[in-house]
Amino acid sequence: MNTHTAAHDGHRTTQAAGTGSWGDPARAEEELALSAGGTPRNVILFVGDGLGEDELTIARNYLRGADGRLVLDGFLFTGTVTNYSVVPGDPTRHNYVTDSAAAATAWATGVKTYNGAIGVDAFGDPVPTLVELARERGMATGIVTTEELCDPTPAAMGAHVADRSGRGPDTMQRCPAQAAENGGPGSIAEQLVRTRPDVLLGGGAQYFRQTVRAGEFRGRTVLDQAAASYRLVTTAAQLAAADADAPLLGLFGEGALARAWVGPTARVDRGPAAVCRVNPDLPADQPTLARMTAKALEILERRAAGRGFLLQVEAGLIDTASHDGDPCGMISEVAAFDEAVSVGLRWADRHGDTLVLVTADHGHSAQIVPTDVESPGATAMLLAHDGEPMLINYATNLPGEILVHTGAQVRIAAHGPSAASVLGLGDQTDLFHLITRTWQEAHDRDGG
Repeated sequence: MNTHTAAHDGHRTTQAAGTGSWGDPARAEEELALSAGGTPRNVILFVGDGLGEDELTIARNYLRGADGRLVLDGFLFTGTVTNYSVVPGDPTRHNYVTDSAAAATAWATGVKTYNGAIGVDAFGDPVPTLVELARERGMATGIVTTEELCDPTPAAMGAHVADRSGRGPDTMQRCPAQAAENGGPGSIAEQLVRTRPDVLLGGGAQYFRQTVRAGEFRGRTVLDQAAASYRLVTTAAQLAAADADAPLLGLFGEGALARAWVGPTARVDRGPAAVCRVNPDLPADQPTLARMTAKALEILERRAAGRGFLLQVEAGLIDTASHDGDPCGMISEVAAFDEAVSVGLRWADRHGDTLVLVTADHGHSAQIVPTDVESPGATAMLLAHDGEPMLINYATNLPGEILVHTGAQVRIAAHGPSAASVLGLGDQTDLFHLITRTWQEAHDRDGG
């Protein structure tokens, strides 16, 4: 088996190529009935960091072919969301290209903020997050990512800092007001542990190893602080064996998790068409996003005890691979994301009362262009699923510089109770209002 086939076989999804939603009235009626059939008790929010339409199309072409379909393509209720940020101190002024911090804060709080802000508004004031609000309701909560747990998308669900760089006690220079030694709530790592989601799974152990500088745990590490509440796991085997008796903290790398595939990166002098290979340095004990998702659902179901849960699952390496002009790393993370979404959908269909939402925080740097054009940027050529060459252009910055986001609207999709709310064009803040509205409807239904 060649490496191209092996890479594909390692990331199969459950939906057959060529199937879709259109032309199937029975399925449409079933989805409509499910959407109208009550209020969700549980919400699973899947986020592809940097999963713009170009990135999704590139991954589909490589994994399934142009006429194939991913699990991500099988949702009946779909729409798009705008994702602009605002200017610090003036929320009436728009910044048309968001970063992950402002985007995640928008759906986590319902408030627009400036690039770099985590859980605060445009004036730097903290705003309650979905995880905090869910915990106030007695719900179980979880955050899963392939990035560092202190990265913006997971951080925005449970922390409040003026700048995203405040990940650990040693990196608070840009947000001194939040530093514990200045009377603040501490770094993102400290705050996440204090917010105490029932499940925290991802990378970024380096920040949890830093020393707390004030308060009850002064002179000890954030991991010591976490030990007061959490069971710690660091390998896939430990994750599989974990039970729901205590909140679970999984730290599977000092930084972000490793990308599953490697291949050619974008270059100015066009290289030959290539195929992706399994990363030879992929740690054998690193859990997949699908397995982290399945374990999180298992634990949250038990810890919720019928009260419902909120789970956010992020495929964070789509973004980091795209910043690097690494199409194989990006594609493998979309494949991992697709598998995780499949896990969530199967769980929702077995258990009911669950709204599944899938979206992205922003678009990114890749474009599919004709193979005979001369690009002013850098390109990478891959052989897609059908054996045809696919030229991927990267030109959101000068060659050799880190590639940056785009300001395009991104997809959102939904399945389950209340899924029909996701139609047409909305904004990322509407995600917050959709989720909290279902909570209020459940409160009203249950008589307070």
